[in-house]
Order: sequence, then C-alpha cells, then structure tokens
Amino acid sequence: MAPPHVRTVPATPRNPVRNALAAAALAGLASSLLVPPPARATDTGFTDTGFEERVLFKAGPEAADGDAYACFRIPALVTTVRGTVLAFAEGRKRDCSDATDIDVVVKRSDDAGRTWSPLRVVDEGLGDTHGNPAPVVDGRSGRITLLTTHNKGRPGGGNCDVPCDRTPHLQYSDDDGAHWSEPEDLTRELRPPGWNSWYATGPGHGIRLAHGPHRGRLVVGLNAESHDGTRVHANHAALALSDDGGAHWRLGAVDSHPTAPDGTYAQKPSELTLAERNDGAVYAGGREQDGTELGNRDFAVSPDGGTAFAGPFRSVPDLYTPMVQGSVAVLRPGRWLFASPADPDRRRSMTIRSSYDEGRTWEGVEQGRLVTPDWAGYSDMAVVDGGGDRDGYGHGATAGLLYEAGRGNARDEIRFARFTEEWLGPRPGPPPTTPDRAPGARDAYVLGGPRPVRGRSGGGLAFDGVDDAVRLPYRASLPLGARDFTAALWFRSSPKAIRAAEQPLLWMGGMGGAPQVALRVAPGGRVTGQVTAVAGAGPARTAVVRSAAYGDGLWHRVVLRRGGGRIVLTVDGAASSVPGVPGTVSRNSTFGVHLGQRPDGRAWLTGELDDVRVYGRALTDGEVARLGRSGQPGLPGQPRLPGLPGLPGLSLRAGGPDPSRDLLLWLPLDRVDGPVLPKLLRSDK
Repeated sequence: MAPPHVRTVPATPRNPVRNALAAAALAGLASSLLVPPPARATDTGFTDTGFEERVLFKAGPEAADGDAYACFRIPALVTTVRGTVLAFAEGRKRDCSDATDIDVVVKRSDDAGRTWSPLRVVDEGLGDTHGNPAPVVDGRSGRITLLTTHNKGRPGGGNCDVPCDRTPHLQYSDDDGAHWSEPEDLTRELRPPGWNSWYATGPGHGIRLAHGPHRGRLVVGLNAESHDGTRVHANHAALALSDDGGAHWRLGAVDSHPTAPDGTYAQKPSELTLAERNDGAVYAGGREQDGTELGNRDFAVSPDGGTAFAGPFRSVPDLYTPMVQGSVAVLRPGRWLFASPADPDRRRSMTIRSSYDEGRTWEGVEQGRLVTPDWAGYSDMAVVDGGGDRDGYGHGATAGLLYEAGRGNARDEIRFARFTEEWLGPRPGPPPTTPDRAPGARDAYVLGGPRPVRGRSGGGLAFDGVDDAVRLPYRASLPLGARDFTAALWFRSSPKAIRAAEQPLLWMGGMGGAPQVALRVAPGGRVTGQVTAVAGAGPARTAVVRSAAYGDGLWHRVVLRRGGGRIVLTVDGAASSVPGVPGTVSRNSTFGVHLGQRPDGRAWLTGELDDVRVYGRALTDGEVARLGRSGQPGLPGQPRLPGLPGLPGLSLRAGGPDPSRDLLLWLPLDRVDGPVLPKLLRSDK
C-alpha cells in the first residue's frame, strides 16, 4: 500500500486541456472535478490507470533538525544508474523569496517513485541562498554530480547587488545520493568575469550524451547577465561541459544577446532544459522572458555535442505556456515530452505535450495531457522505470514529473507524478480543418466539433460554448505588429447565452496584459474591442472600445479598426471610437489566433460565426460599408441586404480591398473538412 497524499486518475479517453478547462469553467469547481481528492493507491491502481501522484514536498517541519521550511521550490529529478530516483528542491526557510535562507534538499526512491525516503539536506544555506539544483548522472561511474548556485542571503529576499555574488558550485555522490561531498566553487571554470549580474545553473537535470563522437559527455544548462554599471546590457545562455564524468568542467556553447538602445532584447533565453537527439546534437529549450520576439519559449541546437550552437535561440510563438521554466525528457526514441503550465497567461494547468520529431514541433494544447488544472510552476521530468532497458528507453517506460503546484498558489507544494505512455495516449491524428482563403494560408484547425449552419454570407459554424473553437496554425504573416489593421466578422448569439457569460469572437495574440487584439461580447450584449500594444521598453497600454448592447439573437456585422491614431468599433454601421495606443500588438507573449475561444480556454462562444477576415491596414468607411453587404438571402427576422457580385460579402469590382495585398486571414467558415473529433468532454462525464 502506498503512503497517503497519493492521487490515482481513472482511466479515461484522451483528455485535452481545452476539454478539462471547459468543464472546470462550466462547473466552477476545476480542482474538485478534475483531480480526485488525495487517496491511498496501490500498484494495482497505477497499473489500471497509468497515473498516480503524491505531494512530495510541502511547507512544514521536514528539515532533519526539526526546523520548518516556509516553502519548497525549484524541482529537479534524475534516475541513477542503479535505478534510484532522486528528487531535489530548494527548501526555503524564512519565507518563499528567491534570496532567503535556502537549503538544497533531496528525497530518494528505490522503487521508481512509489515510496520515498525522508528529506535530507544536501547543501545547507546557513543563512545564505544555495539553490538552482542541476543534477546529472554519469553512466560509466554512476557518479551523480550536482551543480548549484550560491549567493548571500538577503533580508526580505531582495535580489543581488551588482556586481552580483551568485557563484556556481559542485557536489557529487558516489553512493546513489545517500551522501554528498562538500560544495566546491566553480567560478573560475564556469563564470567569466563579464557575467557579473544574474547567474544561474539549470535548474533541472543535465544530460549524458549517448550518441555521436562526444558520447559520455555531461552537459548542463546555464544562464547569466552582464551589467555595465548602469544597466544590464547582455544576456547569455550557455552549456557547461565535462568529458571526465564530472570531475572537471568548462564552458561550451554560448549564445549572447545584447540589449538594443531602448533596453529591449530580441531574445532572452534562460533556465535551459536539455535533451539529446539521435545524432548526438543537443537540444536546449529555454524560458523566454522580456524578449521582443513572440513566444514564452525558445530553443537552440548544438550539433557538436554542446561545444557551440548552430545559431541563435529561436522563439516558439505558438507553444502555449506562461513565462516560466519548463522541462523536456525523452520518453523513448521518437517521443519527447514537454511539461509546463499550458495557460498562456497564468501559471496553472500543468500539461504534458509530446514531440515526435525531436523537439522540432510540439503538440498543441488541445492534444496534450492535462496533469492538473491547479496552479502550477517549475518542473522536471525523467524516465523512472525504463521497462528493462538500461538506457531508460525500453517499451512500457514509466516517466516521473516533479512539479510545483497548489490549489491556492503554485508555491504551495511540490508534487511527484508517475505515468505511462498509455496514459499519455497515442499520437493524435490531424484535426479537421476549415479553409483559410488568404494568400499563402494553411487551413485552420477545427476543435471540438462546431456544427455547420446557414450563415449570414453563406455557410457558418455554430459553437456550443463547451469546447468548440477554430484555431489558425502559426505563420509569420499573422502577427499584426505595429501596423494598422481591420478585423471583420458576422456573429449571432442567443440572449440567454449573452446574459450568462462572456462570448469570445476573435482573439489574436496573448492574454491578460500581453499585446493582443480581441473582439468579444460582454455579458449583457455589448460588443467589446480590445487593443493592447507596447512600444520600446515601456509598459503595455490598452485601449477598449464598446458598442451598444446586441443580445437579440440576430446576425450582426462587427468591424474593429486601428488607424489614424484611433481604435474604431463598428457594429451594423454604428461606430464607436477611442484614442489608439502606439506600438506593436504582437510581442513577447505567446501568439495564437482563435475563433470562439479565449486563448486560456476559460471562455467559449455559445453562438454562431461567419466570414471572419483580418486586413493588414485600416479600411475606409466606404470599404467597411461594403463589407456589411451580402449576396446571400436574408434570414428569418432580418431584412434582406442588397447583394454585390464577386466574393461573398465583398465586391472587388465595387472597389473593395485587394485580398492579394491586404488580406491576412479569411475564414468563410462554410465547410469543415476531415473527421469531426469525438466530444471527449461529454464521454468523460
């Protein structure tokens, strides 16, 4: 029998995040509905479900000397050559800040994470900050090397002064983590003098290369900043290398990004997570924060075993995650895993997404496997039971996920989950699509299963308010940047639906205070257009324009424009406007284009959409008037509008905009191609 604080998840069909979050929103009880309460679990239960979870670190008197920890953060996970699983964390004593009195602690499991030892202190802070654990295992000797970062503890957890005193240190264990050497300073080897501001090892495990000419090399991620006495002027993402089992270390690949004159970065990769491709190349995935390019994740590849990167880090705009550390692990050849919160705005909804091409592309949120809808933060993953394969890639491998989580806060506790590939589910097939007729566009993905209906200018789609949406695959032409634009669509929703909840129509960009363009109907029926933009290194600014109420169950034409220094919202020819906000609406955050869904999956459209278009300029009033005309018959309860020849809703011969020059997306929503996905949410109930 396993100890308390274990959760077993019933075997269910594949449970995409979009479905889980939709259920949570409908019920208002995400945690209680989707994560069963703590229970005792048996090995038989895990065999039946393929998943179990327990709280491994929680604030309280866990220290060996009886002192209480205020919180635990920064998990790291490795499996040793003998199969022992080591779970590291920072034990923060006075408070939960980053520069308080912090110990590096560990728990050990000799049965693939089923049971765990009591907490042991590996590196005692003694009033200072000892953290950022980055363990790596040498497969030849079995030695576990642990890289960490030390700095002086500060009252209230304040950040380092400049020059910053954060320094890399090394410890090792030759008995599967039972005992550890004293920390050894590695500043001369791994911290150049110019890296005088922030500095960090990991966090998360390093890797030992198994392929290519550098087989046996140990690789750990680093990141740092440089300060010129006035401001931070460069960011560095780097790899630390050892070719003798961890005895000696040196810097390998370094990608340095200087700041622009306005103080911004193009990219600022940090907190690297590593994996090895089959040819021995090192994949380094990073947390992206403060860079001007889109996305909260970035990556670089070193084709020579970590000696140099093939090029600068590149952003992954549509890999949905907030600004937070994430983790990558190789479950088996041909299937990599990425663990991170999947809400693009907040640290919540820990989700595991797969890659079947060694990190070149990743599953979307709707295809991933939700671990919890709770608040969630940093994580690390490792194969904890290789199914009989010494390298940990055997058939039937069990993986472990160590991650920050909590029902009230992501820092409440650190949980450990064990799961199988069967629990993750098979590789999903392609989703159904609907045509995007803009030049050079790929078809849009249809999620959930919206119903075809008679639209306002041909066919349209009806969304059920639960899990129906349309999402465009990312392409470089979609972000609007700093240019003027026009977004236009037809919508219809029932008075009951509009009274009950927000109705998202079109969303381009991020969430919260991130740059974005959004069209939605507020409860009560007022159409709302939001434009959030940022210029230079300044804060983002938001303009919101609202219409009169339109909760009457009829079709309405909505047009949102930015141009001439103003934001103009036109509904059925009636215009409202507010002063515009300068700058780009596509920067720094994740980027997606959604119809019928907020990007965080916490609001869904109950209603119908038709003929959605976005132009890369502000249309004139005359062009907007022509967009409101349709060649289709009028619908019951509405007058017939005069039609124009040519394209539905737009006549080129009548002087309309030229699609080949201005049209960025055009979704007529007149058909759905491919099999409709099953309603997993309803079967889960």
